[in-house]
Amino acid sequence: MSDWRPQREVEIVAGTPPGGGVDRSARALLKAIEANRLLGAPAKVVNIGGDGGRKAWVHIGGKAGDGHTIGISSPNLTTDVLTGAVKPDQSCYTPLAILYTEYMAFVVRPDSELKTGRALIDELARDASSVTIALSTSLGNPNHIAVAKVITAAGADTKAPKIRVFDSARDAVADVVAGNADVGVITAASAVPELESGDLRALAISSPKRLNGVYASAPTWAEQSVDCTIGAWRGAAGPPGIDAAHAAFWEGVLSAATKTKEWKAELDRYFWTEMYLDGAALRDHLAKEHAEFTAILGGLGLLAK
Repeated sequence: MSDWRPQREVEIVAGTPPGGGVDRSARALLKAIEANRLLGAPAKVVNIGGDGGRKAWVHIGGKAGDGHTIGISSPNLTTDVLTGAVKPDQSCYTPLAILYTEYMAFVVRPDSELKTGRALIDELARDASSVTIALSTSLGNPNHIAVAKVITAAGADTKAPKIRVFDSARDAVADVVAGNADVGVITAASAVPELESGDLRALAISSPKRLNGVYASAPTWAEQSVDCTIGAWRGAAGPPGIDAAHAAFWEGVLSAATKTKEWKAELDRYFWTEMYLDGAALRDHLAKEHAEFTAILGGLGLLAK
């Protein structure tokens, strides 16, 4: 239990424009907090898009020691460090919790010759350089790691496909709809409008079991005998140098928020999977993830020298 409480308005910083994946997380969290009066102070979502979400972390870094600002975090905080995409080292931020995980959808246009995930595997095996893939945020992130797992299953060079990277998943979706990329690999919620309208269809999901709703007929990669089960968690992190009282306060708020009916409704709405971690369990997860990502990014040739 923390004795610290916010004394002024709180910022929940999202590193995408409104409507992006991280923005959805921030607004779902704010809804749960406000509906249940968990802060005792006003709060707002602040969108700072650009540079694969890194501009948001520059903003948060400028709030060192201030418990009135948190950012929506993701594995990109690890992969950006490993690939050398950021300086200073983003590991200086204060991890507070993982809130949930979201699995990746592999999507194509409805007229694509790729009818199944196995068809994509076959095409990658035939000529991986002929395949163009749209991703969101940055090279080396979990979306890219999911792609690497599928390419590896095809026995192809993980560096061979053409990769197009966008600042938000919605931009990657638009790229596939426009026909500029053969396949989009994005968080599941990001393609729902186009799947509902018929502008896209799903080849596979990176989840351990099938999702509901619009994804009910989309097979997992495991069903197609491909080792690609990977999620992209979303969490919360504070600025560098916040003290133990700030961290304890936020752990209490975040834990309470993820138990509310408002939060659980957002999990269902966006195909998110519950995965709350804080404290020692969070630190253990991040350490294991760091080791796994180091190995995979090494194979992609993306580790910083």
